[in-house]
Amino acid sequence: MKALVSGGAGFIGSHLVDALVERGDQVTVVDDLSTGRRENLETPTGRRAELVEVDVTDAAAIADTFERRGPELVFHLAAQIDVRRSVTDPVFDLNVNVGGTLNLLEAARTTGARGFLLASTGGAVYGEGAGLALPLDESAACRPDAPYGQSKFAAEGYASLFGRLYGLRATALRLGNVYGPRQDPLGEAGVVAIFCGALLTDGTPRVFGDGHQTRDYIYVGDVVEAFLAAGASEASGTYNVGTGVETSVLELGELIGGVCERPFEPELAPARAGEVQRIAIDSSRAAADFGWSARTALVDGLRTTAASFATAS
Repeated sequence: MKALVSGGAGFIGSHLVDALVERGDQVTVVDDLSTGRRENLETPTGRRAELVEVDVTDAAAIADTFERRGPELVFHLAAQIDVRRSVTDPVFDLNVNVGGTLNLLEAARTTGARGFLLASTGGAVYGEGAGLALPLDESAACRPDAPYGQSKFAAEGYASLFGRLYGLRATALRLGNVYGPRQDPLGEAGVVAIFCGALLTDGTPRVFGDGHQTRDYIYVGDVVEAFLAAGASEASGTYNVGTGVETSVLELGELIGGVCERPFEPELAPARAGEVQRIAIDSSRAAADFGWSARTALVDGLRTTAASFATAS
């Protein structure tokens, strides 16, 4: 099968590319390498995807790429994911997350792709979960607390619209807080990678707020399986992809300290604007519609992640 993965040189995208290449798909990666890394696409077997260095906001270049490659399945993972940048520069966030999605949807429609899968966000779309009955399912109200969540929610709406207008099978996966190997420990998102990077280099982890804020942490391998399962099914619409379990930042830090064999003694910093205090998401619908559920226990995923950072350093 011909598949196209936007953001395929990034953290989650490159793991998805690995899986698609491994199963024998002809894979095109669209990535401008602003945050993605070329080395993420290198495989021990030598089998590789084709990398096209294109910005998803460049409509003409995206259209040309689709015309030349004719993908049957499109996995759209390229995004602006920094909540803080979305607050300080919401127009940039809009252009990438909404404008970029529209460019890919239009190219997929005009070239006859049979499926479009969008990486959305389970935390930022729903907004604050404190005071609500967690974990939230897809029927919960969406009240984003930052432009990032709002732009992802808008992107979901456009994907749904293309399904109704043009018959393009569009599926949005609302991901929990994804962690795993290849996540950038120097980035603005990904507390697991940041904590691993700090602890393994004898640095001091920084916790924003009181550390009692919770997230639904899900291993990248489980997320890849969700994309593959959704892509192979006839499912469309919106699906949560998480564990349904809340873990606080301080609890997470203690677990990471344990697998890294380092004491977790964080520096506390002021809370950041636009970030929710509690969230966890219910993935029962994904289990019912395409047979997916998370399989990796948090401590096991953290152990694998920490080992990958130790090896890299």
